[in-house]
Amino acid sequence: MRIRFLWAAAAALVLAACGPKSSSGSGEGDTLPDDLSKPDGEPPPRPQTELERRQAAACEQLGPRITECAVADARAQLPPEKLAELDLENTAPVHTREFIKNCVAQPMSSRQVRVYEVCQAEETECGALLACLEHADPDHADADATAPE
Repeated sequence: MRIRFLWAAAAALVLAACGPKSSSGSGEGDTLPDDLSKPDGEPPPRPQTELERRQAAACEQLGPRITECAVADARAQLPPEKLAELDLENTAPVHTREFIKNCVAQPMSSRQVRVYEVCQAEETECGALLACLEHADPDHADADATAPE
C-alpha cells in the first residue's frame, strides 16, 4: 500500500510543483511545431536557458532517488509475491525515465527549481525528501506569503 502512496506522492509532487506559473515571456516559441519533430517523435533539442538547465539537472537527480525510495518502501512493505508482480528490476527504470521526462517537460519557476535543488542536496531520508519537495507546490509559495509571522 505504501508503495502506491509513495508513487502517487511523487507523481503528485511533480504535477503540483510543475503546475502553471506566471511567465515573463510572451509564450510564443515555447513549444516546437509538430513538423519540426524528429521521425521518432522526439522534438529536436532547443537552446536552453540557465533555469531550464538547472531544472533538467534537478529532475535527473531526483528521478533515481524517488524511484529508490519507492523500491525500498515496496521491499519493506510488500510480501514476496507482490514484489514479483511489480517486477521492480524492469519497471523501476521505466518509472525513473518517466518521472524525469515529465519533470523536465513542465515549466517551473526559479523558486520551484531551487526547492528541488535544495531538497536533493539536504535531505537524505525518503520521507524528509518528499516532505521537502512539497515546498515546490505553487500554492505553497502563496501560503508562505500570506502566513502570519
